[in-house]
Amino acid sequence: MSQTDRKSKFILWFDELGIEDVPLVGGKNASLGEMYRQLTSKGMKVPNGFAVTAAAYRHYLEKSGLREKIRGELSGLNTRNMDSLSAKGHGVRQLILRTPIPPEIEYEIIAAYERLEGQGHRGMDVAVRSSATAEDLPDASFAGQQETFLNIRGSHELLDACRKCFASLFTNRAISYREDKNFDHLSIALSIGVQKMVRSDLACSGVMFTIDTETGFDKIVLINSAW
Repeated sequence: MSQTDRKSKFILWFDELGIEDVPLVGGKNASLGEMYRQLTSKGMKVPNGFAVTAAAYRHYLEKSGLREKIRGELSGLNTRNMDSLSAKGHGVRQLILRTPIPPEIEYEIIAAYERLEGQGHRGMDVAVRSSATAEDLPDASFAGQQETFLNIRGSHELLDACRKCFASLFTNRAISYREDKNFDHLSIALSIGVQKMVRSDLACSGVMFTIDTETGFDKIVLINSAW
């Protein structure tokens, strides 16, 4: 697949993604793709999944007319006034939550989910995770500003969770942060990762760091986990 074709696709699977694909699927999905491609062959059990791309988000905004509606809703925003920020944020999120995802994107999301079900079981539960295309910079970090939804089952729940992820690009916190850092709200896109859930009753969950987060010492692996 050419790079031009990849940039216009609505769905990309983890085995098609690498760390260089942040502009297409955001940092989280690019990292998941890198892990899946590099570690699966080495025996690491990375759950499979796919990304609803930034191209799908942009198509959604353009096809539905949301781009101009969002721009209009955010006009006159004053992030120093909490009432203004709260009203503007709520207004944008409601716009997105009330606007259906275009059928051509819905079809591809459902088809990808059904393909993922085929690798496991009918009604597979998945994690639906936001992955913004804004890269962290020395003076700006966008981590944790958007929503994640767990234990999502079935196409109806999945589409609803995707719309909620799109809306979470405009949480009050995210809007205020972008304003403070002088980022254009509509220049940042959102990708969504849809990944098979791990059975929590058969394993642990947590975070692994390849560095000591307190000292910066890089000769250890630090794991924080919970049974």
